[in-house]
Amino acid sequence: MPIDKTNISLEKLAANTIRILSVEGVQKANSGHPGMPMGMADVASVLWSEFLKHNPDEPKWVNRDRFVLSAGHGSMLLYSLLHVSGYAVTIDDLKSFRQWGSRTPGHPEYNHLPGVETTTGPLGQGFANGVGMAIASKMIAARFNDDKNQLFGNHYIYGIVSDGDLMEGISHEAASIAGHLKLGNIIYFYDDNSITIEGNTGLTFSENIAKRFEAYGWQTLQTDAYDHETIRTSIKIAQSEKEKPTIIITKSHIGFGSPHKVDTPEVHGSPLGKEELAETKKNLGWNYEQDFYVPEEVKNLFGARKKLLINEYYDWTNKFESWEKENPDKAELFNKYENNWLPENLYEELLNAVGKEANATRVLSSKVIQKIAELVPNFIGGSADLAPSTNTLMKNYSAIAPGKFEGRNFHFGIREHAMGSILNGITLYGGFKVFGATFLVFSDYMRPSIRLAAIMGLPVVYVFTHDSIFLGEDGPTHQPIEHLSVLRAIPNVTVLRPADGIETAAAWYYALHHKGGPVALILTRQKIDPIVRGLDFDPKEVLKGGYIVSQENGKSIDLVIASTGSELPVAIAAQKILEGKLSVRVVSILSKEIFERHNEDYKKKIVPDNVPVAVIEAASMTGWGDLFRNKLLTIGMTGFGASAPYQTLAEKFGFTGEQVAKKIEDWLK
Repeated sequence: MPIDKTNISLEKLAANTIRILSVEGVQKANSGHPGMPMGMADVASVLWSEFLKHNPDEPKWVNRDRFVLSAGHGSMLLYSLLHVSGYAVTIDDLKSFRQWGSRTPGHPEYNHLPGVETTTGPLGQGFANGVGMAIASKMIAARFNDDKNQLFGNHYIYGIVSDGDLMEGISHEAASIAGHLKLGNIIYFYDDNSITIEGNTGLTFSENIAKRFEAYGWQTLQTDAYDHETIRTSIKIAQSEKEKPTIIITKSHIGFGSPHKVDTPEVHGSPLGKEELAETKKNLGWNYEQDFYVPEEVKNLFGARKKLLINEYYDWTNKFESWEKENPDKAELFNKYENNWLPENLYEELLNAVGKEANATRVLSSKVIQKIAELVPNFIGGSADLAPSTNTLMKNYSAIAPGKFEGRNFHFGIREHAMGSILNGITLYGGFKVFGATFLVFSDYMRPSIRLAAIMGLPVVYVFTHDSIFLGEDGPTHQPIEHLSVLRAIPNVTVLRPADGIETAAAWYYALHHKGGPVALILTRQKIDPIVRGLDFDPKEVLKGGYIVSQENGKSIDLVIASTGSELPVAIAAQKILEGKLSVRVVSILSKEIFERHNEDYKKKIVPDNVPVAVIEAASMTGWGDLFRNKLLTIGMTGFGASAPYQTLAEKFGFTGEQVAKKIEDWLK
């Protein structure tokens, strides 16, 4: 499309600088998505040079605005913005886009560059992450602001979302809960460019976005992507709306500035090419010969903005220091939030709280949760409309609701997909230890968010109950089979399946302390008898992930039975039946991941090399052969379950002590 080059203002020059840097990064890599950065460079330039509150020298400032590029394929837009805004992002970083060892990967990745708030690219995830950040902001403000001091939460969650983000189902779930909670601190720009990879969005997408978001309870605004005054006005109107999240429907042109590829799918995911890049520069009135060039006027514009922002930051820190002195108790509590403080005697407290009676591990977990809520002030969480079944409600605390963010409990509604991503957003915001709960079979709906939490190393906790065929009468649609194997297969996810109260307390203790990625607690619907251990048993052994729960009755070992969760008592029952015939050791594998992290000496001490191993787990047995290279018998599920009482299912699928003992004897013959 033709560009008016007769009088290019400083504003337009700044936008074109971001536009050209983005295109050059893609071109040099010969890989990437130039179209979206080209189309939205003006919007981004206005936002970052005039409105976004942040400090490039202190990227983790708690009271900063957050900017989420949900349309993560346009990552060069974000990298270019970070560079011109004064972050520790160099021209060499832009030049090394998508290369080995680069700090500028193909999609934004959390912890690669300062200023990247979340890992985006899988569409819709950033949209929902931002909702989580907005909730966390409201929660911090509710806890630490007062009539005199309004230091927290007075900022916004900005984002750029694409057609693809809005097509993905997760955006529907997240938008719905954001509207319900009246999250007026969300301001998203919808890059309405009418193009996806396959062609015009009209191929598949004809809904009225404004009416859709109005129905969710959002404020909807409209602007042209290249009219700076209407962009400014839209942002100001969005900021003034306190009870409705805002989506600014921004009519844009993918590949804006390109003479031949604008408004075409070709510019979505492929470099312009050298000739088209040259023609684009000419079309935009870009009169600089040097590649990756930032004009002095643009440097000065963003440099001046940075100085204002730093002054604002120091003004805030001065007020914060005064607040700390005037409110020492609140300041101490805030420090606990920020540093994820945990009491030193937490394990002992949780062990005492859980008790020793027979019960479902979901019920035992509830006892632990009540104690954690009492002891750990920043512990929050909720369920996807299943709290009475997952036993995750914190009984002495209120729930988050519109205008009421002091509580500890979440009602996510039947929105597992959004719940997973919102948990990530809350964790990314900082200050909270958060969990989300549903049935294990519905972890399928959360898997994209779990995977991203693992990539980012976020210590989110998942409480997955109804963990096997033994949930019973609801039948195979609700009985997880492959889900344990799937979760264990995701790198950086730690899965714990406890068998009784001690192991449940240990699982929660581990989850609260773990920092390097998400933790999944896998809990039963049905009651389990407590494991009888020796008087000299040290509960700290459980934290090793794999330990001897019942010793063999001879000097030598004929067999190790390894098991998890509700099948551990079955293993012990089989051991007793085999007494006199075989010297059998029973090992609990609370967590394969934790056990695998030990050195070989420890693992061989628990499961010696030359001893046959039988593994019992009422699930798919995929992966157990990777843990044990011994002669191996797997007693698990090879198909789906059935609808019947769990005791019947145990008998029909071969999970009784007698049946297991018989299988082992036949196998060893």
